[in-house]
Amino acid sequence: EEDADIELHVCGLAWEQSGKHRTLMYNVTVPLVRNNIDLILLNSTPEEFSNAYKDPHRYIALGELKGGIDPAGADEHWKTAKTALARIRSAFEAEALNPMTFFVGAAVAKKMADEIWDDLQTQRLSNSANLTSPDQVASLCNWITQL
Repeated sequence: EEDADIELHVCGLAWEQSGKHRTLMYNVTVPLVRNNIDLILLNSTPEEFSNAYKDPHRYIALGELKGGIDPAGADEHWKTAKTALARIRSAFEAEALNPMTFFVGAAVAKKMADEIWDDLQTQRLSNSANLTSPDQVASLCNWITQL
């Protein structure tokens, strides 16, 4: 029958590589940060997730995703993401932990790109990608799956 109305609801992905289990989840309230984080990567199997996400030591990377495509609003999306990423770093640093952070945006303005580049150079950000660039998305996905 007609299946155009079927929706796919995915809340995460999991894989194993070289004996390491990884679970990537979307839109999770991270207890240590006490805020919803767009993307988290844990050292965990999917079955372990319900307990693993409560353990700050299991976090490998956390990322912010801003999907708005209007270039006029790009800087505001970046400011929101930058604040969220700073909150993440601060919460984990208080526990003497340093998981990687990354940013994914659909609209990236010049000034914003300069700030992202500076954050990458100073290692405040571990990675970043523009969703409108297939090469950048592929590079980010490769990076995540290799962690």
